[in-house]
Amino acid sequence: MNKKEMKRTSMHTQEKLLVVDIGNTQMVFGLFEGESLITHWRLSSERQLTSDELALQLHGMFEQSGLVADQVLGIMVASVVPHLDMTLAEACERVCGKRAVFVGSADVKTGMAVDYKNPREVGADRIVNAIAAREMFGAPAIVLDCGTATTFDVISPNGHYAGGLILPGVELALTALCRRAAKLPEVSIQRTKVLIGRDTTSSLQSGSYWAAVDAIAGLIKRLKREPGYQDAPVIATGGLVSLLIADLPEIDHHLPHLTLSGLQMLAQRHFISHTS
Repeated sequence: MNKKEMKRTSMHTQEKLLVVDIGNTQMVFGLFEGESLITHWRLSSERQLTSDELALQLHGMFEQSGLVADQVLGIMVASVVPHLDMTLAEACERVCGKRAVFVGSADVKTGMAVDYKNPREVGADRIVNAIAAREMFGAPAIVLDCGTATTFDVISPNGHYAGGLILPGVELALTALCRRAAKLPEVSIQRTKVLIGRDTTSSLQSGSYWAAVDAIAGLIKRLKREPGYQDAPVIATGGLVSLLIADLPEIDHHLPHLTLSGLQMLAQRHFISHTS
């Protein structure tokens, strides 16, 4: 057996952790070996998806990656789409033979105090992002997540989840405008070379892109004027950050898989403590 084959055999025989981030637009799956993200997959968060369909897709993702599903030690999930929770849980049990554990359930201890008036109102993904940011960069810190919604999550100087801000996502706002105004064409968000548009499409793109950039930059500046947050690092994640980041020097760190990393941290704690 050559070195390449030995490495592949070792990867297949070691236990792994599966983490899942169920968002409003996509489900993101990450497979970790220790702290290393081996592979990740994205599926659409279709509300009508059945557990049979999801199990088939999940099985196919493992097969295409050359990985064995029953080597998964545990499954940790952050979900903001309750309708899909049971669907995912049943699919994971069929494919991996393991019960999925959800952030926010009594079983999962996050180790992070939440200063919200009602802590249960905070999305699981936002808590997970805050946990990962605090672990990597300490406290205080500011997390920017650009997805269906644009959110800011603030970790206080004493390491608590202090709260945050929520505003419509860049694509969501543009789509809503185009659908509500009969004469506006549907366009995709993209950076424009000039500010002043010379037709409807370029005007929509320029307005939506630069408004998003200036809103995010302005909110970061406002947050940093709050007592105790002047030197807080800004950590950005989410699918749309890569589109905006060139015009946002206020961002200190871009981590596309921040949520998956936070889930891995929780999964490692949870499943190691439960099996040791």
